[in-house]
Amino acid sequence: MFSFLNPFASVKISSQELGFTFNDGGRGLAGFKGGAGDCVVRAIAIATQLPYIQVYEDLLQANAAYANSRNDKLARRLNAKGSSPRNGNHRNVFHDYILGHGFIWVPTMKIGTGCQVHLRAHELPSGTLIVKVSKHLTTIIEGVIHDTHNPSRGGSRCVYGYYQK
Repeated sequence: MFSFLNPFASVKISSQELGFTFNDGGRGLAGFKGGAGDCVVRAIAIATQLPYIQVYEDLLQANAAYANSRNDKLARRLNAKGSSPRNGNHRNVFHDYILGHGFIWVPTMKIGTGCQVHLRAHELPSGTLIVKVSKHLTTIIEGVIHDTHNPSRGGSRCVYGYYQK
């Protein structure tokens, strides 16, 4: 049951909805404050159990390398805003990094098929998953979302695919 006194308490609503546990992936312990668009770093740190700062630094370097090697819209954005993972990461940058940590990519949606899988317990496999939803990555461990907020929208959020350990 959710407790306003303890925001770190696990929440389990129904057998179809995923549970939720507040988890910043070690961001606070690494000394970062305030909000940021760092869901990629947090999700990877949680799922791989790597220190937040290590994932942050790895993606910072990967973003910079991508920006320096390409001349596309993302590279121009990274060069303009900086390569900090707190400004977001493109799939081209984080995909290989996640695969390199022993995960496989499982697509759940194709162009023109509509939403087939939602953020619901009975629609996703057990284990450790990094789940791609619209403009966000989140980690699910044994049916519990580990994130700074619950992105499930009550089980209606469409899953584009997931990385499975």
